[in-house]
Amino acid sequence: MTATNSSIGQSHRSIMSNDSKHDLVSESVTVPADAGDGESHSARPPIVYTSFNAFTTSVVARWKSLWTPRFLFALLAGQVVSFCITATSVTTQELNTNHGWVLPTTQTWFLYFSLFVVYTPYTIYQYGFKGWAKMIMRDGWKYVILAAADVEGNFLVVKAYNYTDLLSCLLLDAWATPSCMFFCWLYLRTRYHWTQILGVLICVAGLGLLVTSDLLTDKNYQAQAKGKGDAFMIAGATLYGFSNATEEYLVRRRPLYEVVGQMGMWGTIINGIQAAALEHKGMPVAPWTGMTIGLLVAYTAAMFTLYTIAPLVYRAASSPFYNMSLLTSDFYTLIFGLILFHYSPFWLYFPAFALVISGLVVYFWHATPEEQGKLDPKRPEYVQRERAQEEQQV
Repeated sequence: MTATNSSIGQSHRSIMSNDSKHDLVSESVTVPADAGDGESHSARPPIVYTSFNAFTTSVVARWKSLWTPRFLFALLAGQVVSFCITATSVTTQELNTNHGWVLPTTQTWFLYFSLFVVYTPYTIYQYGFKGWAKMIMRDGWKYVILAAADVEGNFLVVKAYNYTDLLSCLLLDAWATPSCMFFCWLYLRTRYHWTQILGVLICVAGLGLLVTSDLLTDKNYQAQAKGKGDAFMIAGATLYGFSNATEEYLVRRRPLYEVVGQMGMWGTIINGIQAAALEHKGMPVAPWTGMTIGLLVAYTAAMFTLYTIAPLVYRAASSPFYNMSLLTSDFYTLIFGLILFHYSPFWLYFPAFALVISGLVVYFWHATPEEQGKLDPKRPEYVQRERAQEEQQV
């Protein structure tokens, strides 16, 4: 996923397998009808260069082919998670600056715990306790790695903000996208067209405008140890890319409730151990007031929403697309600032937002979402066998 301080209608062909078509917690929210399973790709109409009229007609046809229900879902869902990231940043700033509650690792523990208590019981309900236990024995190690990468990515990026300056954090955090693309190529064998690289560059150009606007409005701050902070940010962004690509690989093959529930369970354990080791002295003296608890609830709700929607974006588009979508979060920060802190909007924010959205469209100008990886989420075969045996005994 992404750091806290920096990832529709029912289809004619469900993304669920037949054995899990009644899994309501996550699988009832499906990507649209043209989601496909990765086997058949709806290719874009070709661009014709034989004449001006033919060229114009083919470009219009290509443009219309972009706006499928699946792409619209991915585009809108990506902005929802970007807004959630902004909400977590605002609540964290309020906790740290105005209320003196500075326990970042403890703060994210509530997120993982909420994922665990919601999705794991539903997984046990669907798999049976024996099937769930067998899933942990056989595949638990995958989720331990995923959760560890997510927890440590969050931790390193938060630490980076303590050492380096804001502009370095914004620029280096963009490394999560190419890192994610590399791991997607490694796992899913995704082949990137040059227009997808162009889309990434356009999004980064939009980020550059945001950085320029922050420079012109003097929002940067002095770095305490720039080299150390930059190293933390690069390491954290790399872990983000790894965790996002790994989660995409898993949710394309397994039910969402299994993946998110396992991330929550192992994240609760790993994050809890780290919080106890690093922040045990600060927990008793932190101001546990009604306001801080309310802000923690708001933060956790925003992050819970993000961690629930992000896998759907992975399925509908890809994890690199998710990371690119998050680059609009500074624009939503401006909106929060206008409402809560009466900021004066700087004009560069608006073309920056438009550039990022344009980059997201260009990313699929030639490629289609269906080409990003096979989509076939279903229960593990050993769980299916276990459930079949239980039903026979009944």
